[in-house]
Amino acid sequence: MPLHDRIIPYLERAGLYHLARLNSHWFWLDEPLVSAFVERWRPETHTFHMPFGECTVTLQDVAFQLGLPVDGEAVSGCLGEFETYIEGGRPAWEWFQDLFGELPPPNKVKQMTVHFTWFHERFSVLPPDANEETVRIYARAYIIMLLSTQLFGDKSANRVHIRWLPFLANLDEMGRYSWGSAALAWLYRCMCRVANRNVTNLAGPLQLLQSWIFWRFPSLRPSGFDYFSFPLASRWAAYLPPNDGKEQKVISYRLALDRMSARDILWEPYSAVDVLPVVHPEILTEEHSRIWRVVTSLIYFAVIEWHQVDRVVPQLGGVQHIPEDALNVDWLHAKDGRGGDRWFPHYYRDWHLHWGSRVDAGYSDT
Repeated sequence: MPLHDRIIPYLERAGLYHLARLNSHWFWLDEPLVSAFVERWRPETHTFHMPFGECTVTLQDVAFQLGLPVDGEAVSGCLGEFETYIEGGRPAWEWFQDLFGELPPPNKVKQMTVHFTWFHERFSVLPPDANEETVRIYARAYIIMLLSTQLFGDKSANRVHIRWLPFLANLDEMGRYSWGSAALAWLYRCMCRVANRNVTNLAGPLQLLQSWIFWRFPSLRPSGFDYFSFPLASRWAAYLPPNDGKEQKVISYRLALDRMSARDILWEPYSAVDVLPVVHPEILTEEHSRIWRVVTSLIYFAVIEWHQVDRVVPQLGGVQHIPEDALNVDWLHAKDGRGGDRWFPHYYRDWHLHWGSRVDAGYSDT
C-alpha cells in the first residue's frame, strides 16, 4: 500500500516507520537457501547447528535489519473477544466499524479475518482533502496491513486478522510495544513448526531471515550489493534469485553449509566502520541495546519462544562460555491460540513475568 506522507507521523509514533520504509525494498526469497538453513534449526535451542557451532537470529539482528524497537511491552492480549477481556472493548465487528468507518462486505470476511484485497481497494488512495480523522483511518489500514504481511504473515498469505483492533484504537500508544521481540517470536515459531512437524510451507518474516544470512555469511550473499542504508535489510532490494533447479540448489546449499568453518561467518557484521554511520541513533540507545543480551521469553499473543542468546555470545562480541541448559518449551509449541480465546497475559503469566524482568536477565560474557 502507498506510504502517504500524512500517515508517516503515526508510523513514527508507533515505532513502525523504518519497517514501512522497507516496503519499497522487499526482495524475493531464495527458497532453497532458506530451506537449507531451516533444516539446521533446532527447536530445543532456537539456534542453527552448524559445523563450527551455533548461531541464530537475535533481537540485535531484528533491530538492525528491520529497524524495529525491541524494548517495550509484550505484544499480547486476546484474539477477538474484546468486550470480554478489555476494558472499553467492544464486540469485534462493532469496533472494526468504529475504527475503519465501515464494514467489509460479507464475501471479504472469514471468521475473524478480512481479505487483503478489501484494504487495498478501499484504502490505497488517501483523498487530497482528507481531514485528520480520515488520515487516522488510513493510518490504521496501513498499519494492520504492514503487521499482517511484513511481520506476522501466516500460511493463508491473503488475510488480515482483526486481533490488532485494540492496538489500532490508540495509535499514540503503539510505540510502547516491543514489535521486534514479537516478530522474532513468530519467526522462531514458524521455523520450529517446520522442524517438528510435517509442515512444508514456511511463514513468518522470512526477509529478516534471508537478510540475516546474507549479512553474516559473505560466501552466500549475491554479488554487487555493496550499497546499503537503514534498515539494513534494504541492502538486497533488487535481489532476484534464479527460479529454476530448486532441488539441485538445495543440495548445493546443504553441501556449502556442511563445509563451513568459523572463518565463514561474520560474528559482528554491525560493528564495521561503514555500518554504524547509517544506523538510526534510536536503535543504539541503551534501553534497546541492553535487551540484545537478555535470555528471556519472546511473546506474540499465544506464541511463546525463548531467546537463547547465551548460546551465541560471539555474535555480540563476547567469548562463548558454557550456556545454561536449553529450556524445554516443547509443550508451548502446541499452543497457538486455537481452541478458545483467552487473555494471554494472564494465561501465560509466568512467561510475561520473564519478559517483564528482562533487564535483569542478561548473560555474562566474562
